[in-house]
Amino acid sequence: MVIDPSSDDRLDRAFMALADPVRRRIIARLSRGPATVNELAEPFEISKQAVSKHIQVLEHAGLVTRSRDAQRRPVHLDAAQLEALTAWIDRYRLIHEQQFRKLDALLATTSGTDAATSDAGPEAGSAQEATES
Repeated sequence: MVIDPSSDDRLDRAFMALADPVRRRIIARLSRGPATVNELAEPFEISKQAVSKHIQVLEHAGLVTRSRDAQRRPVHLDAAQLEALTAWIDRYRLIHEQQFRKLDALLATTSGTDAATSDAGPEAGSAQEATES
């Protein structure tokens, strides 16, 4: 398996960017469509400069882009980059779900065996213990 260090760097930057609740709210807002810095700053009790810095972090992580529309510079969500993050998470989620299914199956067989032993009554359990000794 070949590991791409630049891929790790992108993941690190993206997860670091998403670690901040303000940036996650900006991403949530941009999921509804492009917005200007002023529009993005409205719900926050922080300066427009602070919001702009948050956007720069998101840009550096590749999660958003800016374009020029006459005098406006709307910020856009990069859905492809978010999809790449989701795919990375899903790969590990599926592995763990498969392991949990195997554990569930093992527990079901074990509890089925325990139920069969308890259905046979206490004498069967004592006879089995005597046989095993």
